[in-house]
Amino acid sequence: MIRTGAQPLLSRPMVILGMTSLAAMTSFYLLVPVVPLYTASGGTGDMGAGLSTGVTMLATVLMELAMPALLARYGYRAGMALGVLLLGVPPALLAVSAALPMVLAVSLARGAGLAIVVVVGPAMVAELAPAERRGEALGAYGVAVGIPAILGLPTGLWLVPLIGYGPVFLAGAGLALLALIGTPLLPARTAPVEQQGDVSRAPSHAGLARPAIVFAAITVAAGVLLTFLPLAVPAGSAGTAATALLAHSCAMPLARWAAGRHGDRHGHSALLVPAVLAAVIGMAGIVWLGNPYAVIAGAALFGAGFGAAQNVTLMLMLARSSSSAFGRVSALWNLAYDGGMGIGAVGFGLLAGPAGYPAGFASIAAVLALALVPSWLDLRSERKSVNDR
Repeated sequence: MIRTGAQPLLSRPMVILGMTSLAAMTSFYLLVPVVPLYTASGGTGDMGAGLSTGVTMLATVLMELAMPALLARYGYRAGMALGVLLLGVPPALLAVSAALPMVLAVSLARGAGLAIVVVVGPAMVAELAPAERRGEALGAYGVAVGIPAILGLPTGLWLVPLIGYGPVFLAGAGLALLALIGTPLLPARTAPVEQQGDVSRAPSHAGLARPAIVFAAITVAAGVLLTFLPLAVPAGSAGTAATALLAHSCAMPLARWAAGRHGDRHGHSALLVPAVLAAVIGMAGIVWLGNPYAVIAGAALFGAGFGAAQNVTLMLMLARSSSSAFGRVSALWNLAYDGGMGIGAVGFGLLAGPAGYPAGFASIAAVLALALVPSWLDLRSERKSVNDR
C-alpha cells in the first residue's frame, strides 16, 4: 500500500490554479445555454442556435490539437492567460449584437479558450501534485471544475429573464477576467523540454490508446445523455430529466475524486473495468424512460462511472508518460472527451429518428459494453507489466 499524506496536496500554486480554473469554467458554463437562446432570438432560429454550439466545439477540438506545441513554446502561465482572455473578452461583444457572424466569431474564440483551460489545468495539476497523491489531486481538481457546470448552467437561464442578455454576457466576461488575476502567480512552465532520444518513459501507442479509446466510448454515451434525455422523457416529465441530470452532475465529480483517492492507495488500473461497467448499467437503466426512478438512478450511476473513468484513464495515460509529455497527454485525453461528446450527439440524432429513443439508448449501452474489452486488456497488460518487473 502506498502511504499518502506525507506531502501537502494543496500547495499555493495548486490553490491558485484551482481558483483560476473555477472562475474561468464558471464563465464558460454560465453562457453555454444562453448563447444558443440569444442566437435563436436574433432571428436565426434553431439553425443559428445549433451552429453556435457546433462552432464552439469545433474550435475546442482544433485548438486541442495545437496545444502540445503551444505549451512547449509558451508554457503554462502564458497559455492559461490566453485561454482566460479568449473566454472573457469576446462575450462582451454579444451585448452589442446578436448577428450570426458576431455570434459565430465569439463562439470560435470561446471554444479555443475552453480548449486551452481544460488542457493546461490537468497538465499543471499532474506536475504540481506530489507523485504519490497525483490521482487524488486530479480528482479534487475535477470537483473544482465540476462545480461550475452544476451552478452555471441553470443560473444563466435563470438570470436572463431577470436582467436581460447584455448583463449576463458582461457577468460571464467579468468572471473570466477575474480569473486573469491569478495567472501571473502560476508557474511559467514546470515541465522540462523533452529531449531527443529520451525513451526512458516513452509511452507505447497501445499504452495511451487503450485508455483513450475507453474514455472516448464513455464520452460518446455522455454526449447522448446530456443532449437527448430532456427530449426523450415522456411529455410532462421535464422534472424527471432535470433531476436525472442533476444526479448525474453531482455523482460525476464525487466519483472522480473518490477514484483518484482510492487509486493512489491501491492502484488505478483495477478501477477501469468497474467504471465502464457502472456506465453500461447506468445507460441501460435509462432505457426505461417511462420509469422516473430508473431514469434518475441510471443517470446517477452513469455519472459515477463517467467520473471514475475520467480520473482512471487520465492517470493511466500520465503514469505511462514522462513529465515532459504531460501537456501532450492532457491534449489527447481532452480530444477523446470533446470528440466523443460531439460524435455521440450527432450520431444519436441520426439513430433516434428511425429507431426511437428507448432502442437508441439500448444501442448506446450495447456499444458502451464493447469498451469492456479494451478495459480488460489494459488491466491484463498492466498486471503483466508489473509481474515482469
